[in-house]
Amino acid sequence: MTLDVLPDIPRELTGLAEWAACMIYVLLRQNRLRPTRLALLSAVALAVLVGVQVGAGMLPLGWWPVGMAASAACMYLFLYAATSAPVRDAGYFCARALVLAELVAALHWQIHCFFFLLGDAHPGDAHPGDAGLGGPARVLTFAVVYVAAFAIAYLVEARHFRPSQPLDVTGRDLASAAAIALVTFGMSNLSFLNASTPFSGRLGFEIFYIRTLVDLCGFVALYAQQGQRLQQHAKGELKAIDEILRSQHQQYLQSKRSIERVNRKYHDLKHQVGVIRAEVDPRKQESYLDELEATIKDVESQSKTGSSVLDVILTTKHLECVERGVDLTCVADGSLLGFMTVMDVSALLGNALDNAIEGASRVEDPQKRLVKMALFARDDLVVMTFENYFDGEVRTEGGQIVTRRGDRDRHGYGLKSIRYTAEKYGGSMTVRTDGGWFVVRLLIPVPRDFVRTEPTALEIS
Repeated sequence: MTLDVLPDIPRELTGLAEWAACMIYVLLRQNRLRPTRLALLSAVALAVLVGVQVGAGMLPLGWWPVGMAASAACMYLFLYAATSAPVRDAGYFCARALVLAELVAALHWQIHCFFFLLGDAHPGDAHPGDAGLGGPARVLTFAVVYVAAFAIAYLVEARHFRPSQPLDVTGRDLASAAAIALVTFGMSNLSFLNASTPFSGRLGFEIFYIRTLVDLCGFVALYAQQGQRLQQHAKGELKAIDEILRSQHQQYLQSKRSIERVNRKYHDLKHQVGVIRAEVDPRKQESYLDELEATIKDVESQSKTGSSVLDVILTTKHLECVERGVDLTCVADGSLLGFMTVMDVSALLGNALDNAIEGASRVEDPQKRLVKMALFARDDLVVMTFENYFDGEVRTEGGQIVTRRGDRDRHGYGLKSIRYTAEKYGGSMTVRTDGGWFVVRLLIPVPRDFVRTEPTALEIS
């Protein structure tokens, strides 16, 4: 049996496979067109892709690469327009869609030829030269293979492409995907272009098998590439979060040392106040000394939450709020945090308060620069809420809140760090906006074997 007897895939089916492969990746994106616009664009894209393939089939064999390049360009434009994706992201999807389309089309045609076009398989069936889909059995086979193959491809790719997750495709990623697609496409079709190369097949039906196998290898290679990208991205995020955790812990240690020095100084001043009162008695000096003494008491009262870590964090953040004109109100039972490590407490509370203070400080009205924190127990849960009045602007990308600062490498992982720390203890984090307030709420289960000290509560305002 030779290629002269077994015809190649009809161009209409190739165009349909390319359209279906593009739709797989369009449906995997959250930022796609609205249903009505997407349906209209999809119908146009289907007609264009089928038309380009039919037109390419009329060209001489030497022009075959030009026709396929035109088809790939149409796939790229469809993906770019339907998903509003960046240029590199659309190219990355196009490379994957091209290989997937070739795989499904080749798989179907191999099955089709085996059951319907090989004369020795079914002598009474249509003659080998009949390449159409006429007949219920052929149409049913086509439908089953295409629907099953693309459904499986969707489920497989959905593991690596979350609708709300940005791709962040780099130039190197795009170049690698394009190289895999080009090599796969070239090797799978080499036997149809030139049978006189060391890598070409010469037996008719075996050429179909080789093409399907090469396309499958290409799809697996692209799948592995995306899995590696996700692993590298996850490692990068964990590294950034770990740096934030360590940074917050170092800030806590530095603040603790600073506050201890300040407290020693204030302790000495308390004794000096008595001496000054005995030696000098002007009314102005008396007023000054009363104010100084009140300040000392105010600072000392901030360190009685039941958690030395929380005491240091709240004292530091309170002083920062005073400098930035932010009003911090806190009701906290620090004894509830005894089951958490010092690093985790400092990272979680430090990041949450940093975000709240940063958001409140952006509000133009000084009367609305408010931050509220609460830490209390409810049933078997530790509940933490951080609320701040904000200017109403929340910047998101792919459904995730991102930093408004320009340095993305050093900022933007605050909420991720908070969520990571909460989930480390089996907890959860929710974020919402309510009437001008930005609210972060944490629920962390209390371990059964945890015995806390006598509960206390501190209110700072």
